[in-house]
Amino acid sequence: MTVPWWWWPPAFGLAALIALEVNRAARGLPGWISIAVLCAIAAGVLIWFGRIEVRVIAGEHGTPELWAGPAHLPADVVSRSAQIPKSAKSAALGRQLDPAAFVLHRPWVGPMVLLVLDDPDDPTPYWLVSSRRPERLLAAFRQVASD
Repeated sequence: MTVPWWWWPPAFGLAALIALEVNRAARGLPGWISIAVLCAIAAGVLIWFGRIEVRVIAGEHGTPELWAGPAHLPADVVSRSAQIPKSAKSAALGRQLDPAAFVLHRPWVGPMVLLVLDDPDDPTPYWLVSSRRPERLLAAFRQVASD
């Protein structure tokens, strides 16, 4: 769930602008130091924003699991799954959102995946996870579940 590529040029532009201001204030400092430090900070922030990974793996005993960041969901507790298009995302995250739901949302990722749980021991009714390719994620989840 990395940030879009077009975020990088403005981030580096902002870092260069701030570096220019730092260089004007600290005239004894070599100019390349502030640019290098601030561009590294900008890159670090953008990488940190996109650090969350969503993947499907075969878990213990061959049971498939969806890993969304640090959380994981075994396939045997999922009763239904669906794609939520970008156009329905605001409703799913707004007035229709259950406060007990697990949500892993990134605003720069359009569609989402809905996984409804059927686990009496878990108070979480469903998961909402951002995914650029929800059809591939659901297909992988179902395929690993059927193997």
